Amino acid sequence: MNETSKTISFDHVSIERSGTTIIRDLTVQLPDQRVGIIGRNGSGKSTLVRSLNGLLPVSAGSLHVHGVSAEEGAKKLARVTGFVFQNPDHQLIFPTALEELSFGLRQIGVSKADAKAQGLALLQDHGIAPLAERPVHELSEGQKQLICILAVLIMEPKLVVLDEPFSSLDLRTRAALRRKLEKLDQQVIFVSHELDALSDYDKVVWIEDGAVKQFGAPSDVLTAYQEHELSGADLHFEGAARA
Repeated sequence: MNETSKTISFDHVSIERSGTTIIRDLTVQLPDQRVGIIGRNGSGKSTLVRSLNGLLPVSAGSLHVHGVSAEEGAKKLARVTGFVFQNPDHQLIFPTALEELSFGLRQIGVSKADAKAQGLALLQDHGIAPLAERPVHELSEGQKQLICILAVLIMEPKLVVLDEPFSSLDLRTRAALRRKLEKLDQQVIFVSHELDALSDYDKVVWIEDGAVKQFGAPSDVLTAYQEHELSGADLHFEGAARA
């Protein structure tokens, strides 16, 4: 596999949502295995990563994800990119956890029996086999999110994108999933407000106003972001105090 096929490449990319340009003329190469993305709410983080599996189309420029061009369409991007949303209720579509895990495998030709066996094995690996036949609407928010993550991992995509996936998980489940992510062979893109979760990543991208504010080692980018945000908070507080 050549290096281009392992890389995410944004080349002067712009992305629109509801007629408004959110990402404008963004260029960045992401060859590293684990990349964190940070930024304020509304900065364009989610818009950017949703282009990686075709959920949002590129309106200008070129995007390549592990050798697949965005011009080839959302279906091809979705085959190389697994996406985990912040809200599990936006992702779960089947009545039970096992059906959720089996669905993707069935779509790519795995037999019903083998898909079920693989789903059960993955649930067993994570110590949640008893959830297999439980209705998903009866699960806790943390259990729902865990099922969503496992439903992506079972497909073994080349890229796993996680958009604030740990917000509803307890500490033990977060720790277990982080250990799982650390062992993945796939490239991982992790959007998070929990900066400590990204401290040991290979690179971090700071997005502000739809552009790359800073890109580099976590120690540099996270520190700069924290200082920037705390400085802004101090100014806001002083202004409010004088009002």
